[in-house]
Amino acid sequence: MTVSYAQIREATPQIFEPGCSTRVVLDHVMSKWGVLVLSALSDGTRRWGELRREVGGISEKMLASTLRTLADDGLVHRESLPTVPPHVEYSLTPLGRDLMERMLPLVEWVADHADAMIDRV
Repeated sequence: MTVSYAQIREATPQIFEPGCSTRVVLDHVMSKWGVLVLSALSDGTRRWGELRREVGGISEKMLASTLRTLADDGLVHRESLPTVPPHVEYSLTPLGRDLMERMLPLVEWVADHADAMIDRV
């Protein structure tokens, strides 16, 4: 059953108000880089270089910032392995996997309709 925006707001009147944590989370999750990093990790554990290649166009600084933010939000797990050279792996947490089960249909919708939408402009 689909829930409407009005139903969500009725159940939680303060949701999405300025300064509300929901706006912060939406900003982290739905940012261009957040969506792309989470989507890449939805296929499994990735190392830094793999993520950098898979999320084409992202700078090292932005990748580091995005991963730190998503880890702080509890969506991404960072594991540093004791090897030489250092080996760090990133994966989705259970919360991140739950989010991506819901978000991947949106990503698929965008992939299916982006060209038609841009061609209209």
